[in-house]
Amino acid sequence: MKYGARNDIQAKVKSIKNGPVMSLVKFDVTKATEMASVLTTESVESMGLKVGDSVELIIKAIHVLPVKE
Repeated sequence: MKYGARNDIQAKVKSIKNGPVMSLVKFDVTKATEMASVLTTESVESMGLKVGDSVELIIKAIHVLPVKE
């Protein structure tokens, strides 16, 4: 199956809660992955980011697209 999303995180289905119209599917991430973010240089400087710093990544997305092949 071809899809347009470029971010690809491997996961296993952890649980499924079915409702009359929508279902909630939870996933366990199974593979370590690398993520990237584009920030303004002003933001990098104001946060004082340096190589090796520990940070929390907040993922803001409107869709998580499960693909089963």
